[in-house]
Amino acid sequence: MEAGKKIPLVIIAGPTAAGKTAVAVRLAKHLDGEVVSADSMQIYRYMDIGTAKPCAAEREGIPHHLVDIVEPEEEFSAAMFQKLARQAIKDIYERGKLPILAGGTGFFIDAVIYNYDFSFAGADKELRKFLQREAEEKGNAAVHERLRRVDPEAAERIHVNDLKRIIRALEIYQQTGRAGALLRKKNKEKYHCYDTLFFGLYYKRELLYRRIEERVDKMIEEGLVEEVKRLMNAGYHTGLVSMQGLGYKEIAGFLQGKYSLDEAIAILKRNTRRFAKRQLTWFKRYSSIKWIDMEKHNAIDYILSVTASFTAKYFPGKINKEK
Repeated sequence: MEAGKKIPLVIIAGPTAAGKTAVAVRLAKHLDGEVVSADSMQIYRYMDIGTAKPCAAEREGIPHHLVDIVEPEEEFSAAMFQKLARQAIKDIYERGKLPILAGGTGFFIDAVIYNYDFSFAGADKELRKFLQREAEEKGNAAVHERLRRVDPEAAERIHVNDLKRIIRALEIYQQTGRAGALLRKKNKEKYHCYDTLFFGLYYKRELLYRRIEERVDKMIEEGLVEEVKRLMNAGYHTGLVSMQGLGYKEIAGFLQGKYSLDEAIAILKRNTRRFAKRQLTWFKRYSSIKWIDMEKHNAIDYILSVTASFTAKYFPGKINKEK
């Protein structure tokens, strides 16, 4: 890549069940692109149904990067994602293809397109163990309250059930002595290497919630219970970050006899609706995002048209690859 030349990066974001994968694949086929997944659960191997990981048929031959890259028991941070995603984006562009960052994990997207600096604090394994034990004994709310007392800004931005990020924020505070270090102003400066085109997909709330419920029912039909059972039999316990993901913790509770399958499904649908609401809140912070109403019949055609115009200066004469 020439010095000073920016990489065009198309971003497809939005809540769960908004159709991000289908749009990203259609876009990649149309403009000869490849997809970089920005999903904090699809990184895990063996976790397919509960993460709504696109199968081979859904990918339609389009390469998907940063999917199935770590074992369920392995730690994976936003810093690691930032490094791998930026490398993948660079490699895709240098091969003459359009990089498309698609997913619903807002913090992963932020880590790529903003100057998040993760080098200022390393891991404190003893502190992590202490805080994890406290969460197990007293609940996530106790650890979240600990963060609120020392860094209220971070506590306001991090959900009480996002234990991993709560612990990371406390770890950073412990090492830097500064509140707001994780959210400091520098992190809001755009990463200079990209020229971004940012789409946010949405449905009206009632329809989105119906799509979520239909997706959960489909997951159950496809064998989510069996998938979680296999993971637990393989030794992947519910204390792992991966097993705290939507679908896995709820079904694990059923398998542990805490409630019936019908109750587990109802809890999963409720938790997924709440998660989608938090995702929308996160993405509404972006001033540059172009919101796309997916109920409109020409929504995807509009995205294709805008993207083609945006990328024309980077890929002059690019042939329409879609058949």
